[in-house]
Amino acid sequence: MNRPTPLRQAFRWSAIGLIVLASLATVAVLGSYYFRPEPQVVEQTIRTAATRQRSDVELPSIPLNEISRAAGIDFRHVSGANGAKLLPETMGGGGGFFDFDNDGDQDLLLVNSRHWPGDDNEAAPATSALYENDGTGQFTDISAGSGLDITAYGMGCAFGDYDGDGLTDVYLTSVGPNFLFRNLGAGKFEDVTAAAGVAGGEDDWGTSCGWFDYDRDGDLDLFVCNYVVWSREYDESQSFKLVGNERAYGRPQSFGGTFPLFFENQGDGTFREIAEEAGLWVRNPSTDGPVAKSLGVTFFDFDNDQDLDIVVANDTVPNFLFENRFPEPFREIGMSTGVAFDIDGNARGAMGVDIGAIRNSEATAIAIGNFSNEMTAFYVSPEGDLFFTDEAVSNGLGPQTRLSLTFGVAFLDLDLDGRLDLLTANGHLENEINRVLPSQNYEQEPQLFWNAGQQGVTEYLLLSETELGDEFFHPIVGRGATYADIDSDGDVDFLLTNLNGEPELFRNQQQLGHHWLRVRLRGTASGREAIGARIEIVSDGQIQKRVVMPTRGYLTQSELVATFGLEDATKIERLRVDWPSGRTTELSDVSVDQVLEIQEPAAE
Repeated sequence: MNRPTPLRQAFRWSAIGLIVLASLATVAVLGSYYFRPEPQVVEQTIRTAATRQRSDVELPSIPLNEISRAAGIDFRHVSGANGAKLLPETMGGGGGFFDFDNDGDQDLLLVNSRHWPGDDNEAAPATSALYENDGTGQFTDISAGSGLDITAYGMGCAFGDYDGDGLTDVYLTSVGPNFLFRNLGAGKFEDVTAAAGVAGGEDDWGTSCGWFDYDRDGDLDLFVCNYVVWSREYDESQSFKLVGNERAYGRPQSFGGTFPLFFENQGDGTFREIAEEAGLWVRNPSTDGPVAKSLGVTFFDFDNDQDLDIVVANDTVPNFLFENRFPEPFREIGMSTGVAFDIDGNARGAMGVDIGAIRNSEATAIAIGNFSNEMTAFYVSPEGDLFFTDEAVSNGLGPQTRLSLTFGVAFLDLDLDGRLDLLTANGHLENEINRVLPSQNYEQEPQLFWNAGQQGVTEYLLLSETELGDEFFHPIVGRGATYADIDSDGDVDFLLTNLNGEPELFRNQQQLGHHWLRVRLRGTASGREAIGARIEIVSDGQIQKRVVMPTRGYLTQSELVATFGLEDATKIERLRVDWPSGRTTELSDVSVDQVLEIQEPAAE
């Protein structure tokens, strides 16, 4: 008879013990599941999705003619790309429309980057370009001798009359120190960066920027996004690969985050940098390092407390929404308001950002262009408060933007029907991307989503060559999207910037017979340009709201004049302006098809 050895007996008892313990654990788990206390029911009010009635809509005809060369614009953006594949080469292309000479039409500035030092021995220096509009949409290059024709690795721009002399000044961001140019009149600008104290750091990489009056003292302060911690030496030391041993452009995840710059206007031509004390430094709680990798910024009064809050689009880290609580510091509330992440709680590769009032101005929408396969974000607050949900899929944007890598976004009413459409500028970072991802192309077509209103099958419908003509669908490496009525015909035209290429200027040729109103504000206590003023009109029972805000999109600025499409309405019953100073202007029975200039009232 074979007897078990002591070792075999030990194994046997160990196995029995494990089985018993497992059984007890199972009983405990099941017991805790089936015999747990009855949960306490807490009733909460939730927002339910509005039911949209399906109906067919007739798409508008909005022919778009590309006229950049015919209009006198012969600019070419220079990225400096020469095979080294340095990250800044993928990101430039700023510019915008502004009235630098106060003649009532919209002029144009295009920001250039440059050849890298040592690479431009045989090349003409690349400079930014200033174009003067004659009022009909014909532009003359007056860059030479303007003071703006500098050579720098430029990125974005901001337009604002910071010194209150009645002329719009220019701020330029770059890889390295930034620049402030004071408008002297007659097409001349003076570099006052050092005297004003707004250069930023030697190693900063400035991107989008904008002027706004955060403390409502009547002068303009300046917010500047910084992207990542970058140096050529660090970039070249990294082993970024696309396929095989070929070098690729680096990912933002490989570079450290940064803090923004925030310059408070001192009222005497100088500024004080106060980003940290103003509550605009966001740190990683684990590392205590800076979080931001910021590319887009705009300003809006979300909580209706008469001051402007800040929305920042960040690349691969959460987006920010800074609530303005002056005189207390800003408070970052992106996560609690729903704009920090996508619907799955992931940060996206966010680029440009714009804000518009939609649905008869009952809702506020934040559009953010994102990386390929991430969809353009469309955060909506149905009640115009501080709670947003991403409605990109339900309103039709999501599926049709997934493959695009979107930088510039802009809300604009191209067909003058009173509803804000959405324009996107698209283009990849990697010129060889199609070799590894057949669904992706370096050059990509822009997209125009027509706002069909809530009666449509989907709220935003992608327009085709049938509605827009074929000139719009030329693939480019799109970056910025900026707009203005360049030819004074009442509808809005726009320009797309093209990385390392020529911009495309589109004249809006719609002939739908819709009425319109354009409103130009002249401030006194609110600053001459009245940046941040809110305009509301009522016509045929429809409400429309606009905010005077040039800072929109990606690295761009758009015109200050607010355009309202009126469709068939022949009169505006009421018009109201809420000035940043707290004053108001109210008008009734306003005529249509005109440019209406409104002066801020004097203090009572």
